[in-house]
Amino acid sequence: MIEALLTRLRAPEAETALPDPDARIALGALLVRLAKSDKHYAYEEISQIDRILARRYGLDPVAAAKLRHTAELLAEKAPDTEAFAQAVKAAIPYEERSGIVAALWDVVMADGVERPEEDDILDRAAAILGVDTADLKPRA
Repeated sequence: MIEALLTRLRAPEAETALPDPDARIALGALLVRLAKSDKHYAYEEISQIDRILARRYGLDPVAAAKLRHTAELLAEKAPDTEAFAQAVKAAIPYEERSGIVAALWDVVMADGVERPEEDDILDRAAAILGVDTADLKPRA
């Protein structure tokens, strides 16, 4: 299953629309990639990812954790973060994308520390999704 998804993620942009289960994994992988970008995958980030997946897809905690685990495997093997963002963009209507970027922001702040590596991935994903992060980040 992961190899088939990797093949689709590597396909040209016109072919990146994924069936729903794959879109779920792609979103999970984007969240995981973001959380791991600073080389510190904290319990708080893992818990936040599970809550996001459970809420978004109506999953119980165990199903959300299993989905996250599959997403972790994909995040380790997949080519680049942009491929996940493109897959999410293809699967999620524009009106819902700001909620996805807000969820990414929740993962960035789950451990209480905003790091440049996380900001970079958040900003790149938001740009692909067509969402302005300035509206989501708190102002100093």
